[in-house]
Amino acid sequence: MGTTALASEPAAPAASQTAVTYTLPDLPYGYDALEGAVDAKTMEIHHGKHHAAYVNNLNAALASEPALAAEPLEALLAKISTLSPAIRNNGGGHYNHSLFWKLMAPAGQGGTPSAELAADIDATFGSMDAFKAEFNKAATGQFGSGWAWLVVTDEGLKITSTPNQDNPLMDVAAVKGAPVLAVDVWEHAYYLQYQNRRADYLKSWWDVVNWNEVNSLYADAK
Repeated sequence: MGTTALASEPAAPAASQTAVTYTLPDLPYGYDALEGAVDAKTMEIHHGKHHAAYVNNLNAALASEPALAAEPLEALLAKISTLSPAIRNNGGGHYNHSLFWKLMAPAGQGGTPSAELAADIDATFGSMDAFKAEFNKAATGQFGSGWAWLVVTDEGLKITSTPNQDNPLMDVAAVKGAPVLAVDVWEHAYYLQYQNRRADYLKSWWDVVNWNEVNSLYADAK
């Protein structure tokens, strides 16, 4: 009996120590900081209600899955086809929104594309204007709710879109890669200010892109 006790005692604390409980991240700016592009009320609801719900539902989905709760979110996304819809939808929602908040900054504070990124965009898409046009096409062309992305792949930069809360880290994604830029085109991201005018939302959204964060993600992905 002594040997059995010694063998079993370490197991429980180890699981407890590695279990993950996700929390709603603070915004890196005030709700009204993106006014002109995204109104304060939309930001308050989007962050405090929608994102918070994804966090709460993800924690609930993982509560009965201790082995999964011990894994990083990115690891779950990489095998999402084997997991429940609740983990897919809410894990994706938490990852996507946590990234999205950091990809925006008050107008005039987001910097500009790095020389390396700008050169890569020019080489891949022809020009910055051509890149923005293609990115906006992917965003407006995403039927229903979803996201548009710029990702770094083994073949270089690519633009893609995903439905619902899917993202390019998931094994179900048509185009897989490391996200460096993303825009939320769910209606709750823009409807109060723009109603059904998604194209107008996207045009304004470029004014608050945080290129400093994009540059950092691009450098890390390369």
